[in-house]
Amino acid sequence: MKKEPFVTKEQLEEIVKEYPTPFHLYDEKGIRANAQAVKEAFSWNKGFKEYFAVKATPNPFLLNIFKECGCGCDCSSLTELMLADALHFEGKDIMFSSNTTPAEEFQYADKVNAIINLDDFTHIDFLEKTIGHIPETISCRYNPGGLFKISNSIMDNPGDAKYGFTTEQMFEGFKVLRQKGARNFGIHAFLASNTVTNEYYPTLAKSLFELAVKLKEETGADIRFINLSGGIGIPYRPEEEANDIRAIGKGVRKAYEEILLPAGMEDVAIYTELGRFMTGPYGCLVTKAIHEKHTHKEYIGCDACAVNLMRPAMYGAYHHITVMGKDNGVCDHKYDITGSLCENNDKFAVDRMLPKIDVGDLLVIHDTGAHGFSMGYNYNGKLKSAEVLLKEDGSTQLIRRAETPKDYFATFDCFDILKDMKM
Repeated sequence: MKKEPFVTKEQLEEIVKEYPTPFHLYDEKGIRANAQAVKEAFSWNKGFKEYFAVKATPNPFLLNIFKECGCGCDCSSLTELMLADALHFEGKDIMFSSNTTPAEEFQYADKVNAIINLDDFTHIDFLEKTIGHIPETISCRYNPGGLFKISNSIMDNPGDAKYGFTTEQMFEGFKVLRQKGARNFGIHAFLASNTVTNEYYPTLAKSLFELAVKLKEETGADIRFINLSGGIGIPYRPEEEANDIRAIGKGVRKAYEEILLPAGMEDVAIYTELGRFMTGPYGCLVTKAIHEKHTHKEYIGCDACAVNLMRPAMYGAYHHITVMGKDNGVCDHKYDITGSLCENNDKFAVDRMLPKIDVGDLLVIHDTGAHGFSMGYNYNGKLKSAEVLLKEDGSTQLIRRAETPKDYFATFDCFDILKDMKM
């Protein structure tokens, strides 16, 4: 499958006249259509709600799009909670899923009436001491341990993950929470990341539904929702096939009807907290080739670097690259596509076959709509880029300006660094 940018060369040439490279560009039309597809895939479940994973793309303009689409938001930190509250998400539309949680974050979550999803058995007492009570609605994150498999394929290793209650702790935790005043319960689990298979959610759902039935029978807990969390991935490579969210929804429904309905649990709501699947393909990093280097290898140096997209440097992750205007050209040149950090892993691609790249060419690095800008940092004093929204009518909107040196030095309160600088 050929990966096509959601923006044309002509469009991009006009956009860069207004917004200097590098910048992250998002496709509003694609995001809205995908949010609607997720909603339709689970429309069979009366209480279904998608809680967008804020950590994936924490931009208020994008969060408002999801709000308009009927989504809630999943938060994992104080600032994410503050952002959701500032955008007037109501308490029931905020899921707070954190770990090693500071007291002030539980306090803020309680203040905005967010649904708290506990990560650890010891957090039951910690939460009660911190906020003075146990909320009537509470969720617990489950980690069964061992390896998570689909058929004979190992998808991930939950037993090596720092998150969640063990099976025994789930049963004991529900009993303790009931004694402390909890009335409405949720179950949450995230057992594999970036899966490109329609079987992940149905397999996870089957496991959680069976657990829910046992928890209800043995603890008497009123289980109101089951949160399948994230984990549905996207095809970063052209040869990968995209997940079919409607087929996934049907698979979850089959497990729901086979397991929960016979147990009299037909009112249990299904929640998701997708991030990558919601925005990943609908964002790209736009950068310009500014240097070429001919040494032991052929290098193309860009004005973007790992500060703008960390995944290739951190994980060796693949991101497809389109040389705008040359996407139909022969890929007969082997390049390392690099940034300017003082780190040798600052490469968007290694030994990548591409059309001949000339200085000044615009490059689109695909699938950066999730965990792209949000994972940025300021190593080497590099500044974070702008974020731009390509709107449904073809116009653009700056939804986050690029950082400036003033932003970088702003936290040095005891020094007036900029006073004598020639800026």
